[in-house]
Amino acid sequence: MAVNIAILGFGTVGTGLPTLLSENKEKLAKILDEEIVISKVLMRDNKAIEKARSQGFNYDFVLNLDDILADSEISIVVELMGRIEPAKTYITQAIEAGKNVVTANKDLLAVHGVELRSLAQKHHVALYYEAAVAGGIPILRTLANSFSSDKITHLLGILNGTSNFMMTKMSEEGWTYDESLAKAQELGYAESDPTNDVDGIDASYKLAILSEFAFGMTLAPDEIAKSGLRSIQKTDVEIAQQFGYVLKLTGEINEVDSGIFAEVSPTFLPKSHPLASVNGVMNAVFIESEGIGDSMFYGAGAGQKPTATSVLADIVRIVKRVKDGTIGKSFNEYARSTSLANPHDIENKYYFSVETPDSTGQLLRLVELFTSENVSFEQVLQQKGNGKRAVVVIISHKINRVQLSAIQDKLNQEKDFKLLNRFKVLGD
Repeated sequence: MAVNIAILGFGTVGTGLPTLLSENKEKLAKILDEEIVISKVLMRDNKAIEKARSQGFNYDFVLNLDDILADSEISIVVELMGRIEPAKTYITQAIEAGKNVVTANKDLLAVHGVELRSLAQKHHVALYYEAAVAGGIPILRTLANSFSSDKITHLLGILNGTSNFMMTKMSEEGWTYDESLAKAQELGYAESDPTNDVDGIDASYKLAILSEFAFGMTLAPDEIAKSGLRSIQKTDVEIAQQFGYVLKLTGEINEVDSGIFAEVSPTFLPKSHPLASVNGVMNAVFIESEGIGDSMFYGAGAGQKPTATSVLADIVRIVKRVKDGTIGKSFNEYARSTSLANPHDIENKYYFSVETPDSTGQLLRLVELFTSENVSFEQVLQQKGNGKRAVVVIISHKINRVQLSAIQDKLNQEKDFKLLNRFKVLGD
């Protein structure tokens, strides 16, 4: 017997599926006792069809979604178009037509996931999206299944390969932000408009999805604090190394008694931390839980085969559920009311880089400003000035978000001081 699927979008990931189906044909047959067949492929236009055929693909290419929706033999629709529209409209129509859906569309799921999951439940079909987070790392299914008996208290991840590639170049080779971005664009890791990658937006979408699986709470994109790479200077990277840290863009979720707090931000990671050695375009998710303790999941965050592998795993799971008569169950069955943490309960150490007048007594003034908010210093470095301006670098002891906000406000109000950068520092 055959399981017929349709693919919407035939780019990098879509063209990787036929290869995987061929390479794993024997294994899939043993697991499913059925063959997965690509029945139809929705293309953008005739030019795209001609290109696909010139590459040796000989499928039933169509230009209208209705050709797929009307085909009763197609049971699974795989959306690999990206972006929110027309993907949202197409997925909605597929679900309403009774088709099971697999997608890798993190943007869409972060913004409209609640609506689409509700629609899938209403129509008793599957909506799976393992490939939407961390590419080839099977993190969502691991959280949904292997951690179902454990309580996760902290999740920290490197979730964007482009920004991690850039930070690796800046840390290991002393490149500037502009140099590392240009190289990422040259290699095809970054788009011509890199906003989503370098400003933490892409990572925040993935973090929103991880929140549902790890903590059972749904976060809107604007409930995740975000800061990116644009302000990072070579001196920040050098000072991180001097103090025993590596600077990375991380996504983090903490659960405390009052709720959860999620943030994407440049972070000083101790060189001994497992995430500190995650370099290049690789991704990783580090989890602290009450049962297992510390665990880390590492692998390719993007790429044709890694992402297509996660997509195919979802297809296989849906076929199994159909055979077992359990289709329609949610991909993630852990859900509870969202509760956002009280800012007083979220504590971190922080790195502050502050420009001051290059004159006697400025460090003392700065100390007084910080101590007025009960903030003490773990490390201080006063850099040599130019006779007019100098820079003081501070790593604080742990402070809460209210203290952090107050310190930033006071620094911004002081005409003699200029806050150059502020980054989170991981550690006790």
